[in-house]
Amino acid sequence: MHLSEIWIYPVKSLGGIRLKEAKVEEKGLQHDRRWMIVDQHGRFITQRTNAKMALLDVAITSDGLLISERKDQQNYIQVPFENKHNSTLEVKVWKDNVCAYTVGKEIDDWLSTNLGKPVRLVSMDDLTHRPMDPDYAVFTGAGVSFADDFPYLLTCESSLKDLNDRLVIPVEMKRFRANFIISGSQPFEEDTWQYIKINGLHFNVAKPCERCVMINIDPFSGNKGLEPMKTLATYRKENKNILFGQNLTAQQTGIVREGDRVEFVRK
Repeated sequence: MHLSEIWIYPVKSLGGIRLKEAKVEEKGLQHDRRWMIVDQHGRFITQRTNAKMALLDVAITSDGLLISERKDQQNYIQVPFENKHNSTLEVKVWKDNVCAYTVGKEIDDWLSTNLGKPVRLVSMDDLTHRPMDPDYAVFTGAGVSFADDFPYLLTCESSLKDLNDRLVIPVEMKRFRANFIISGSQPFEEDTWQYIKINGLHFNVAKPCERCVMINIDPFSGNKGLEPMKTLATYRKENKNILFGQNLTAQQTGIVREGDRVEFVRK
């Protein structure tokens, strides 16, 4: 098995970026989900409630992020890595209240215009702490980014092929927004893994990823349908949860690269 693709999603629920190599950190891959869009009450917003987010792409530049509208690449805004404002704002991600940093009014206004509602962009620095579920944390006090629950998400090409063989119109892996895409495994073999190694770095396979209607949103058009959730429900449903992919936590930091060998340490 090997690591066929590496992805990060710097702004939660906006477009992803494919990388050749990435830095493994406690909260997730470097820059992954370190920014988030919130409403006027500080509550996080995702494609679940605003599918227009699927049409905003993100790129990394030498000094920050470039967010652009896919259908009009001249319509863009830059987000610096160095936050000069440092105004704090308490935001809510699911059940967690997190102290985040505002980024800037110009950026907020641009996002509000493109998403059709008043929003703000906030960031998370290295000192911001959002604790993981202690039942799955590698060590006491382990943290996570603005991701839903876990620092890392893994999917397998063979599992997607198994799904696509059952669909009338196949879907791409982009719908599942994984960090690591694995090639060379058997379909849903990842369900049996307990620990894996990527380039010698150990990861705990914590629990299956419970999918929501967001996977029914076409990442290219922003249109919402019934698939692949409808088909997954026929054979990947467990205790009312529809499962695809595995959530991971990292036991150590380091570098992973596209093409790295992947080994399961324990099933």
